[in-house]
Amino acid sequence: MTDPADPTPGWGLGEGYHDVWGRWTEPSAEVAAELRRAMGATTDDPAEPPPAGPPLEVVRPGDVPATPLARRSVVLEAGGELDGGAVGGDLPVGLHEVRAGDGDLAAHLLVAPRRAHLPDGLRTWGVTAQLYAARSRASWGVGDLGDLARLIAWGRERGIGTVGLNPLHASSPGGPPATSPYSPSTRRWVDPLYLDVPAAAAALGRSIDPAAGAAGRALSAGDRLDRATAWDAKRAELERLWREVGPTPAFEQYRRDRGRGLVRWGTYGALAERHGPSWPSWPAELRHPEAPAVARAAAEMADRVGFHGWLQWLAEAQLAAAGAGEVAVTDLAVGFAPDGFDAWEWQDLLASGCRIGAPPDLLGPDGQDWGLPPFVPAKLRAVGYRPLLETLRANLRHTRGLRIDHVMGLLRLYWIPPGRTAVDGAYVRWPGTELLDVVALESVRAGSLVVGEDLGTVDDAIRAELAGRGLLSTRLLWFEDDPPERWPAQAMAAVTTHDLPTLAGAWSGTDLADLHAAGVTVPDDGDGLFRHRLRVAANTDDGAPVDEVAVAAHARLASAPSMLATATLEDLVGAVHRPNVPGTIDEHPNWRIPLPVPLDDLPGHRLAERIVAALRAGDR
Repeated sequence: MTDPADPTPGWGLGEGYHDVWGRWTEPSAEVAAELRRAMGATTDDPAEPPPAGPPLEVVRPGDVPATPLARRSVVLEAGGELDGGAVGGDLPVGLHEVRAGDGDLAAHLLVAPRRAHLPDGLRTWGVTAQLYAARSRASWGVGDLGDLARLIAWGRERGIGTVGLNPLHASSPGGPPATSPYSPSTRRWVDPLYLDVPAAAAALGRSIDPAAGAAGRALSAGDRLDRATAWDAKRAELERLWREVGPTPAFEQYRRDRGRGLVRWGTYGALAERHGPSWPSWPAELRHPEAPAVARAAAEMADRVGFHGWLQWLAEAQLAAAGAGEVAVTDLAVGFAPDGFDAWEWQDLLASGCRIGAPPDLLGPDGQDWGLPPFVPAKLRAVGYRPLLETLRANLRHTRGLRIDHVMGLLRLYWIPPGRTAVDGAYVRWPGTELLDVVALESVRAGSLVVGEDLGTVDDAIRAELAGRGLLSTRLLWFEDDPPERWPAQAMAAVTTHDLPTLAGAWSGTDLADLHAAGVTVPDDGDGLFRHRLRVAANTDDGAPVDEVAVAAHARLASAPSMLATATLEDLVGAVHRPNVPGTIDEHPNWRIPLPVPLDDLPGHRLAERIVAALRAGDR
């Protein structure tokens, strides 16, 4: 993967792009200057370099570092210190520090394999689920980790290989849960909204108040999800359990294992409870995690710090008990909220006031502003990419794999300067080669596969680089001109995703009606392209029953050489409404639509069983 010349050294700017109308677009001098300023430039001179940091060298396992090590020491990531002069090609994988004789940080050594983990002979089938929507009759308003256990058990009986999940990232503890799983407070901790409260009580040797249990289950009666009400019900019982049980020896061991990171998260949770979920509105002395007042507040609120850490212990235990490590492939969101935990902890590494998004296109002529803050590439590199290492490690801890949303974000991101709209944005290049080294390192350490969401316009050379690094690409029936039999082997094949029509929604016309109701601009042919893809894949005509089309389309999908072939839970049960319509907020009930069938009824569900049989028949 070759980066083009950068006229603004080290900033990653200067790269234009062809928009969807075929026009070449470059950032204006004013936009480029504003972005450099946000990244730390002190002048408008394009030749000004970014702030210097310790150098970083990537070393392949078995190679000898080129970084001078004489009269220096190498502090290993896992602990311990080596005499630099005696270091050869035997450094363990990981991020290590080179220290000068006075103890100052001289360089980072990232010892990483080139390729991510990819199991031999991988060829299997799976389902993808919006876990919050996958409710059972035992759920308290939203699908939870107990429901994940039910789904995995159902799949195991049928030989399932993967269960894809939406991001399980946590919302800010001080307010109602975020509606979108792709705008979290943190990507490193699990949202306690997903806790199965009765299971947590049972694991602690306690029971749930019968009235509370009945009220919780009653929350699943509606046709829209109410996360705030569900969390209020769950939290009340969890608070009671914490008061009754308190820190157990097992939790104390967990707290020692997770260390400073868990304490920091618990501290944030306690502060958010007291001062609100948005840290920029907190008292000034609490707005930086290293401030002395934060340490004093953590000591004062030790019980609340413990409570938020305890919720993570429960969540990780339930993930493990569900068998997530054997089959789950979770999504990694492209970023995090500007007023949440990750932004609070890493604020010194972020481009102040900037947001990431997407340039204008046919469906969004004004572009997209996702409202998520970007890291400054040079600052991220100067700390050895620790935020990305920590994020990947946390997400791979209890899963078989990871699907990286918008994987092109590892190579370049569309930035919007402070005070401007998405029309005035520009692409900023990232040190993509090194970021892929970080992904490979954590994937191999965890023994977990990585799927890159590379939908849309992606250069063939980029796709080849991602494949060469061991990442699976994504292939969707909706987007591919080639038949499934010609799709690549190193890929995850599917009909659709959460941002696109369900199969039944496209075939019935319901999705098109939903888009019109939401005021979304649709192509001139409406859903004609999707229906055409289905007719071809299913070898049928417009009058075919939707269930027959669904089974035939998935049978064709299973014929692909792709390592993974998956069906969404929505398609398994014939749901007609897609989980999310990009570019809308209140116009469509995004992320709030439960499955129309409870998980309890999935065994024996005629359409689901037929689609599963079709997937398995493809030699999977």
